[in-house]
Amino acid sequence: MWIADSWKDYEVIDCSRGEKLERWGKYLLVRPDPQVIWDTPRRHKGWKQMNGHYHRSAKGGGEWEFFHLPEQWTIGYKGLTFHLKPFSFKHTGLFPEQAANWDWFGAKIREAGRPIKVLNLFAYTGGATLAAAQAGAAVTHVDASKGMVTWAKENARSSGLESAPIRWIVDDCVKFVEREIRRGNRYDAIIMDPPSYGRGPKGEIWKIEDAIHPLVKLCASLLSDQPLFFLINSYTTGLAPAVLSYLIGTEIVPGKGGTVRSEEIGLPVTESGLILPCGASGRWEA
Repeated sequence: MWIADSWKDYEVIDCSRGEKLERWGKYLLVRPDPQVIWDTPRRHKGWKQMNGHYHRSAKGGGEWEFFHLPEQWTIGYKGLTFHLKPFSFKHTGLFPEQAANWDWFGAKIREAGRPIKVLNLFAYTGGATLAAAQAGAAVTHVDASKGMVTWAKENARSSGLESAPIRWIVDDCVKFVEREIRRGNRYDAIIMDPPSYGRGPKGEIWKIEDAIHPLVKLCASLLSDQPLFFLINSYTTGLAPAVLSYLIGTEIVPGKGGTVRSEEIGLPVTESGLILPCGASGRWEA
C-alpha cells in the first residue's frame, strides 16, 4: 500500500462505526466512510468536539451539521496551500491520500533533468496539478466543471504558482484528448482521476466501467517519445489495483516498455495505528 504519511495539517484521528474523525488544520470533521465497518470504542474527545458532521441519509446523499466552522479555510502541504470548504456529498475539495502520488511523481519530474509536459485529466481542485507545477513541470489542467477549475486557480494563487506554466481548460476530458491527438500535441506524463459517474459540460455521460479503457487507449497516443509516467487513480469499487495494472499494461507497455505497479493508497490512523484504505492507484514509469 502507498501511504500518505507526511501531512502536518491533516490527520485521520480515529475511525469507527462507518465514520472517520479527521483534523483539517485546526478543525475537526466527522464524515462517513464505507471502509470503516468495525465498531470500536470512540474514546478520543474529538468525537464530541467536532466542528462539522456529515450525516448520511438512508435515502441517499446527506447533509452537513456545523459547529463553529468557517465557510472556508486553508491547509498546507510541503509549500502548497489548499482552500477547503464543505460541499455536496461530504467532500471538502481535497483528497489528502493523493499526497502519496504527489510525492512520487514530484520526485520523478525533479529528477528527469529535462522539461516535462504533464496532462492532468479530471483534475478537480488541482492538487496533482500544483504538485507537478511545483516540481517544475508545465501542466495542462482539464476538468468539465468551471467551478472546480476556478477553485484550482485559487489554490495555485495561494501556493505562489499563479505564474507557473499551467493551462486551465474547462472541457469534457475525452473530447479534449481527441482534439489534442488531432492537433499532434504530446505529453511526457499523464495523470487521470476519473469519477465513477459524471456528466460533461454539455451533458456528456461518463460511466467508468464503459469509458476508462477507451480513454487509456486514446491517452497512450498522446505520450511523447520519451514518456516519464502515467498515473490512474480510482475510487470505484470493483476497479481493483490489478485491474488498473492490466489497463495500463495492455495499452502502454507494448509501445513504450517500462514497468507497471498498482496498489491501494491509504492514510494512517493516529489512534489505532491502522492504515485506512482510500482507493487505488496504478503507476507506469519508463
